[in-house]
Amino acid sequence: MAVHRSLVIFAIVAFMAPTISLAMDYVVGDDNGWKLEVNYTDWAKDKQFYVGDTLLFKYNNASHNVYKVTGDDFNSCNVPSNNSLGLFTGNDKINLAAAGKKWYICGFTGHCNQGMKLKITVLDGTAPAPPPSAASTLLAKATNFQIMLGMTLSIAAALIM
Repeated sequence: MAVHRSLVIFAIVAFMAPTISLAMDYVVGDDNGWKLEVNYTDWAKDKQFYVGDTLLFKYNNASHNVYKVTGDDFNSCNVPSNNSLGLFTGNDKINLAAAGKKWYICGFTGHCNQGMKLKITVLDGTAPAPPPSAASTLLAKATNFQIMLGMTLSIAAALIM
């Protein structure tokens, strides 16, 4: 009976594993954040962004902001006149909800022309699974809700047996 119960718990955990998000959270610029004198092309070049990942723009909101723009506006550093297209908190999280090219600029005068701009390509699908040795990292990225759900289902399975 104990072996059977262990198999049920293992099956539930294995079933839950895909629901533990493989999505990545990227702090734009890493420790530098979103500011002048950071090469965002270099920052993004070795990264693969997937639908479901998030970008976190961390910056001083007294001197920077973030606008999602078109490719043409990105190339010409054209800041949209509609402020509803901008983000201004200094801690802005953007969910990458669709595949394709994405462009972001700082709307403060001259900042985009000085390199405060980011272009990425978001790939469809999910990120490749981490290697088995990264299981602890995967668990660390699980939300409290996902962990509680897994524990609840495991306990429920154990009680049913």
